[in-house]
Amino acid sequence: LCVPTILTRMGLSEWFWYHEYWLPPGATWEDMKDSADIHYPQPQDLLLCIPGALLLIIVRCIFERTVALPLGRRLGVSDKLRPKVQPNATLEGFYVLLGRTPKEGDLISLAKQSDLPVKKVETWFRHRRAQDRPRLMKKFCEASWRFTFYFTSFFSGLALLYDKPWVWDHTMCWLRFPQQPLLPALGWFYLLELSFYCSLVATLPFDVKRKDFKEQIIHHIATITLIFVSYCANLVRFGMIVMLVHDASDYILELAKMLHYMKWKWVCEAVFIVFAVVFIISRLVLFPLITYYYFVTKFQLFPISCVINTFLMILQLLHIFWSYLIIQMIFSVILHGAKRKDARSDTEESDRSEAEDLAKNK
Repeated sequence: LCVPTILTRMGLSEWFWYHEYWLPPGATWEDMKDSADIHYPQPQDLLLCIPGALLLIIVRCIFERTVALPLGRRLGVSDKLRPKVQPNATLEGFYVLLGRTPKEGDLISLAKQSDLPVKKVETWFRHRRAQDRPRLMKKFCEASWRFTFYFTSFFSGLALLYDKPWVWDHTMCWLRFPQQPLLPALGWFYLLELSFYCSLVATLPFDVKRKDFKEQIIHHIATITLIFVSYCANLVRFGMIVMLVHDASDYILELAKMLHYMKWKWVCEAVFIVFAVVFIISRLVLFPLITYYYFVTKFQLFPISCVINTFLMILQLLHIFWSYLIIQMIFSVILHGAKRKDARSDTEESDRSEAEDLAKNK
């Protein structure tokens, strides 16, 4: 039946949850009804991600203040002194409303309006941009929180899955699908992952904004969609394997960032190489083998599976993009001895220029 015809026969909610969209041919929601001993994934379970995300944000704030901040200070992480800008309503108005980096014509116009030399106006904007850049300690605290979560998530996932036969024999992922009972531990793990990514979306405006900000938004949206859809369609086994593959490298990257902020140069580079190897193997080899090969060749397609395939392809394109950045960084920074800099850095001026500005002000 076409969509308009179905809509005329049932309400919007019934149309959205129409079993032929979510389940393979021959299966209905009746096959996934709970009993006294067996529990199946229920879409309403995912509503717990809202208080879950709020709880994680609160835990994060407490963690950063009571654990990450003292730890950073103890390990020698400190914020550099930055030059303060003199209050100037004209320049501040332009900075807030029109742009952080005025063009040459704008600089001349602003200099006339402020009765200042063009060079001083240019310096004012440079100092003002530096003032808005996130502090090193903020970046360390953020990396510490993500390291703690990803580390806990990955090894918890390993502990949950290591003795499951369907992890090692992927054809068993689809055995008796969709009538696969949901283990409580896997349900809570799913809910935790969904809550975490929802919390990341909620805190995006306040977190360190990096060069791949748009790609991060796409990644979070794709991940949340995949978690939601796979849970509702009872593709929890498949989803757990995908999440475990993703978490394998994330905590290593956050550790490398922490070492970078601590200025442990050689240890940071060694950890980053380990991250690069794990990332490329897990995202460019294991991920497509596990998902595309088994999902497409071993499983009958239906509407929701096509949606899942689409978002998996989006994730894979992001993996290729980030792998390119990682390989580029290894060649330019480590092998060729170029200036070390995070490929996803949020900085725009060098530390040297800040130091020179401070020296001039003293």
